[in-house]
Amino acid sequence: MTALPKKLYFFYRDGFRSMVVGKTLWKIIAIKLFIMFAVLKLFFFPNHLARNFNTEQERAGHVLENITRPASAR
Repeated sequence: MTALPKKLYFFYRDGFRSMVVGKTLWKIIAIKLFIMFAVLKLFFFPNHLARNFNTEQERAGHVLENITRPASAR
């Protein structure tokens, strides 16, 4: 490793090692991110393409049509 990345690595490693409250805060942040990206995706963002189209070609055609269609035609 070069000097700067090595120093940065040791700085963060030693800093996180000596944290008390910070570790709890990072755990809370990780839990919130998990809820936001995993749980909410399951309930609020269904897979529209998989549900409404049977083949990959149909899905690709639908996406291509919606991407290339002018905004006034939507």
